[in-house]
Amino acid sequence: MTIRLPDPKGGLRAYEPRTEPLVATPGTPLTSRTVFSAAHVVADPFADVSPDSPAAVDWDATLAFRRHLWSHGLGVAEAMDTAQRGMGLDWAGAAELIRRSAAEAKAVGGRIACGVGTDQIPSGSLKEIREAYEEQLAVVEESGAQAILMASRALAAAAKGPEDYLEVYGHLLRQAAEPVVLHWLGPMFDPALEGYWGSSDLDAATDTFLEVIAAHPDKVDGIKVSLLDAQREIDIRRRLPVGVRCYTGDDFNYPELIAGDEQGFSHALLGIFDPLGPLAAQAVRVLDTGDVKGFRELLDPTVELSRHLFQPPTRFYKTGVVFLAWLAGHQSHFTMVGGLQSARSLPHFARAYELADGLGLFPDPALAETRMKNLLSLYGVAQ
Repeated sequence: MTIRLPDPKGGLRAYEPRTEPLVATPGTPLTSRTVFSAAHVVADPFADVSPDSPAAVDWDATLAFRRHLWSHGLGVAEAMDTAQRGMGLDWAGAAELIRRSAAEAKAVGGRIACGVGTDQIPSGSLKEIREAYEEQLAVVEESGAQAILMASRALAAAAKGPEDYLEVYGHLLRQAAEPVVLHWLGPMFDPALEGYWGSSDLDAATDTFLEVIAAHPDKVDGIKVSLLDAQREIDIRRRLPVGVRCYTGDDFNYPELIAGDEQGFSHALLGIFDPLGPLAAQAVRVLDTGDVKGFRELLDPTVELSRHLFQPPTRFYKTGVVFLAWLAGHQSHFTMVGGLQSARSLPHFARAYELADGLGLFPDPALAETRMKNLLSLYGVAQ
């Protein structure tokens, strides 16, 4: 088994894939950390749509992937950035996804939390933004899922300063039936979110974020911080009210943040735990026994792959996530809603394949090799 992959100089080199996958079987529930995988959606490859059309979703394959994550003890963070909210999946599609996934979670006993945003409106007044949030919150609460209040492009554009964030989020938290997760998504994931919480100064923004939580600690289950800044997450984590969790969204530094320090640790809500699901669950089960060293030995080697998938432009990490799901056999094709499969280059795909194969992430290495060769042939690379 050898395969010719593009090298950094524009040539080709021989690579020998591993022949055996890492064995990571479903096991006992996770106990020391609450871990969510932000799951991707599977497009319908036979739908006659364009990148500008509403998303055509393969519901059977999409729900099957969620059952795969639940079987390993992971929770599913639904209709989030990884599911291409605002990048191919509109609110109508997201609402359908929430309803279907929540029903499936109830049927199999899986944990689920769902994204609440304002993407049904491109822009609006603060009142219209509140109403958009309320509409989505109602859908999530009616489904029986936990709500994740996501950052809003419309609010980022409309807010005049911190006071507008305090007003909008305060209103929503007072309305929420159950404690929610607050999500701070940085501009590296979505440039339209620059200056969120009323300032481009991250220290000032952090103060406003924490002020929202301090005013409603009984309505905040936790926060998800996606700034790719480990020290800032640690600083925020140490300033949270007692009982409010920190869910790391840092796809660059997650092993150390989940492992924690003498003053605390982060739970996890991560896009990289879509392709890493079984391995991540295995690592957390080791951590459940108190073996921090064993946990790091399993999870630290995955960081190179994660940093590769999330390299700038970071918002296109979804392409690598779906690519690996195809190679791993979780879906029969490499097609994405919005045509986003074209967002990364062949050398990027080749390196992602090599890193994932080295970690043993492919249940059937021969299938992954065959599919990688098929992709290479489409780019004119003969084997």
